[in-house]
Amino acid sequence: MTTHVGYIDDKADLVKRLRRAEGQVRGIARMVEEDTYCIDVLTQVSAATKALERVALTLLEDHLAHCVAQAAAEGGDVAAAKIREASDAIARLVRS
Repeated sequence: MTTHVGYIDDKADLVKRLRRAEGQVRGIARMVEEDTYCIDVLTQVSAATKALERVALTLLEDHLAHCVAQAAAEGGDVAAAKIREASDAIARLVRS
């Protein structure tokens, strides 16, 4: 039996989004190096943050649909651990 990560179906899209965010962050660094106006830099920081949030939400959705659902079907301690893990991840996302 082959196991795979929950985001396997979204992997190409996630990598594309991460590369775009990486480019945005490099652009922000360049803006700071060039003494770009603060508000313009903040606008780009907001865009990069949103891009990373979208990646995080996609990963979370896939984790819930695949990993947590599979563990819930098994039940018991495995299910409880996966639900706690997902809850902790959600809490970290909300705090960030």
